[in-house]
Amino acid sequence: MFEKEIEFQENSIVRELFGPQDAHIKRLRDTLGVAIQTRGSRLNVQAEDREQLNTACKCLIQIYELLRSGDAFFEGDLDDALRLLERNPGVDLRQLFQDAAFAVSPKKTISPKTFRQRAYLRLIRDKELTFGIGPAGTGKTYLAVAMAVQALLQGRVRKLILTRPALEAGEKLGFLPGDILEKVDPYLRPLYDALHEMLDFKRVQEMLQDGTIEIAPLAFMRGRTLNRAFIILDEAQNTTSEQMKMFLTRMGQGSKALVTGDVTQIDLPANVRSGLLQAEEVLSGIEEVGFVYFDHLDVVRHDLVVKIVQAYERYKQAPQA
Repeated sequence: MFEKEIEFQENSIVRELFGPQDAHIKRLRDTLGVAIQTRGSRLNVQAEDREQLNTACKCLIQIYELLRSGDAFFEGDLDDALRLLERNPGVDLRQLFQDAAFAVSPKKTISPKTFRQRAYLRLIRDKELTFGIGPAGTGKTYLAVAMAVQALLQGRVRKLILTRPALEAGEKLGFLPGDILEKVDPYLRPLYDALHEMLDFKRVQEMLQDGTIEIAPLAFMRGRTLNRAFIILDEAQNTTSEQMKMFLTRMGQGSKALVTGDVTQIDLPANVRSGLLQAEEVLSGIEEVGFVYFDHLDVVRHDLVVKIVQAYERYKQAPQA
């Protein structure tokens, strides 16, 4: 059994660190399998494994310093902090939580929660074309929209274009009511949701009306050259090879493109290869193109989503009868 004593100085910060009714301490116990006893502002941490002990102590000390410097620490940040420390024991949580945050708009500030999210944002800034590939809930689309809105508001681009292939789970557009725009609107709704989190509803509507923001199915991109635009292709696993090539060749002068997708959720017919899979092979050697691959450790939704993603990963890797 390994053991360590930690004593903190400022009681008001200690109460915030421990959480309501010691909720943060209980979370730490359950997640790492360590024993923690509290006596005032003093902690006794015990663990069967030295690494678990070190992770628990580092997490507590670094979060305390974060709170002491006046930074906010929200519900859910503890899980993110633990994931970061488990992946990289040498990480400085304070620096990560402080330096990574950026203002998207007056309404929204974003802080990436994992190393891959941070690397993703860095590539988006540095590369002309970035691919974000991984499971649901890893922030691929949300962070992409955040970067695009920031670029638009700062005047680095003149137009924001969000697009998706109009194909989901084998459904056919012809069976949906309404004209073509009404038919594809449900497929584009997640992009609207992300926009409305970052900008006032009225501002979004004004930008949609004057064409500053365009949300359209992928088929509407054919034949266009897009200059000074930030272009996002979401759900790219459902593009064909021809559609992917068509999208990638829309880039004009001063444009930046971003492609997101989950190769475990391809809804194309069995005999049609995903354009996203082909693009990985074709573009991997080009310096101006960046690839980020997310996994279950980057999921920032409900805890159950992490377990679901892991279960599907195990199923995919297991030999099938």
